[in-house]
Amino acid sequence: MSLAQELTKNKQEFTAHTPMEIQMAMFRQIREQQEAGMVYGRQEGQKAKDFTLKNALGETVNLYDELSKGPVVLTFYRGGWCPFCNSQLKAYQRLLPDIQALGGQLIAVSPQSPDNTLSHQEKAELTFQVLSDSHGLVAAIYNILYDVPDYIQDIMKPMGMDLAEYNATDRWILPIPSTFMIDESGIIRSAYVNPDFMQRLDPESILHELRKL
Repeated sequence: MSLAQELTKNKQEFTAHTPMEIQMAMFRQIREQQEAGMVYGRQEGQKAKDFTLKNALGETVNLYDELSKGPVVLTFYRGGWCPFCNSQLKAYQRLLPDIQALGGQLIAVSPQSPDNTLSHQEKAELTFQVLSDSHGLVAAIYNILYDVPDYIQDIMKPMGMDLAEYNATDRWILPIPSTFMIDESGIIRSAYVNPDFMQRLDPESILHELRKL
């Protein structure tokens, strides 16, 4: 099953099994971000912002150090609790040998705490770098961080989902799902930033961009 098919299946299950008030709140958030008139994310041709974050094992990973080894596919996702994110990361894991064959590497970043990152990485059997940006500092410099609206918090808390606790921070923050293709000189060659968290960059588009490098 392709990533597009998996995402469609996830959306169908979401609309079939989620109470209508929750659906309305989620689609409201997507619509508000889409209609805000903002340009989200760093853009194609801009310099990628350097950063250092810890992976699930507590090891530090620096973006520019990784770029010295080859191009980087940098993807930001919401967390292991998000089925759309899980489908995306598993699809990218399947693609990893092809990414590496083209000289590239994959780095995924989410605001979840290192402990939750580790459990998610193990459960999803991800072999690429999965980094913890629990205070959203890196998402912020890539212009994709947002504060989760109160009306979303109000529906998630009764479901036992406290993002502040999950992310080990004092704020409810999330990144807009994004994927940046960064060449070895640190230039962003393509940028995919979509407020609709039910959509993700197709794996074949990643390979297409890597081949251009």
